Amino acid sequence: MSERLKTEFAGVEFKNPVVLASGTCGFGRELNEYFDIERLGGLCSKGLLEHPVAGNDGIRIWETPSGIMNSVGLENPGIDAYIEKDLDWINAKNLVNIVNLGGHSIDDYISGAEKLNRVHVDMVELNISCPNVKEGGMNFGTKTEVAREIVKEIRAICRHKLVIKLSPNAEDIVSLAKMCEEEGADGVSLTNTFLGMAIDLKKKAPVFNNVYAGLSGPAIKPIALRMVHQVCKNVSIPVMGLGGITTWQDAMEFIMAGATIVQVGTASFMKPDISMDIIDGMEKYVEAEGCANISELRGIL
Repeated sequence: MSERLKTEFAGVEFKNPVVLASGTCGFGRELNEYFDIERLGGLCSKGLLEHPVAGNDGIRIWETPSGIMNSVGLENPGIDAYIEKDLDWINAKNLVNIVNLGGHSIDDYISGAEKLNRVHVDMVELNISCPNVKEGGMNFGTKTEVAREIVKEIRAICRHKLVIKLSPNAEDIVSLAKMCEEEGADGVSLTNTFLGMAIDLKKKAPVFNNVYAGLSGPAIKPIALRMVHQVCKNVSIPVMGLGGITTWQDAMEFIMAGATIVQVGTASFMKPDISMDIIDGMEKYVEAEGCANISELRGIL
């Protein structure tokens, strides 16, 4: 692979700017059966909590035009099991290992961050879209000043590079991103899934037990792209852009909007090795444009 796609994000070098998004690739083992995951720039783990969670009951995945809805419910084995069973395997691969950390209270986030401090990972992606169980279930990431407390607390103790994953359901996503920069985050990633709903006409009831669920896939791309562009114009820390990226053309749009890294999620369910197509297409495009490196096209809008 040439140097054309080599990218630096917050001092961390990626061989290319394509990362698999959290919750869509497990911890890498399953997709490694379909393609060599070391061709990726990086991989973002399934969202981890301090303790194991079984996830939601009922229907978890529902197809919708140009996308899917999910109500998995942060099913995960817990940080200890990840460290014991998966960490060495993924760290042995030649790619950037990003661990997605969630929590249902500030104490959860702190405990999780402290456990990750004891091991080697390249970056922590802090998922602030989790419901705050102590505050009636309102997501931490919807209000800037509520999110500030989490970001400040974790930044103070996290010894790894820290990226904050922003929710598109935030009251003001630009304000949220600027707060993350103010509190010392190394970068932000956006967007997480959009809140949606589906109804089963036969049952005359919501499809999901929790009524609402997260929408991802090509349907959200134009909105996610707009949000990434707005955030990139207003912060100086680097941005990971995601939301409906399915083709190399989609990925290049996010790069031109200002994103440094792009994350591929739902598209991997359509074609497990689609990230390889995206990487190859991006490299050919950068070469055809006569650029020595993709950074020449970043944020050109």
